[in-house]
Amino acid sequence: GINQLRRDPGLEPNRQYNMGKGVCVKDVESHQFVTAFAAYLKKTGKVELPSDVELQKTSVTKELAPYNPDWFFVRMASIARKMYIGKNSGINQLRRAYGGSYSRGVRTEHFKVAGGSNIRRSIQQLEKLGFCASKADGTRTLSKKGRSEMDRVATDLAGRA
Repeated sequence: GINQLRRDPGLEPNRQYNMGKGVCVKDVESHQFVTAFAAYLKKTGKVELPSDVELQKTSVTKELAPYNPDWFFVRMASIARKMYIGKNSGINQLRRAYGGSYSRGVRTEHFKVAGGSNIRRSIQQLEKLGFCASKADGTRTLSKKGRSEMDRVATDLAGRA
């Protein structure tokens, strides 16, 4: 019937999937989805990278810029996934989620939030692509187009596994 469950060892161990429904973002492993969606965003060619993307640090807790030349696409994909799941979708909540401990040498470490400019620019690029939209109260949420594209990437990823 519709509620038949199956186990798919290729996606995630000990996770059950409903055969009656399609695969969504929550059904695939987060790291695999983020890398696949980042590749999709890069392949579209519609994302405008900031001019200083190779010099930007992601947080005050980091000493250098990211080594991955496609880090902006990965950050956009990660933000889109967090918006899909439905938590931490505001800029300050995302700054807190991507923050980390700040090493102060010999002194005790403190938590510092991540930089907000690259998070804000990522969300603005997602809005330009039509993947997220602003609501009346000023918050942003994923649009139907964004959810369907993310589900399509997740379905392709699940089909390959």
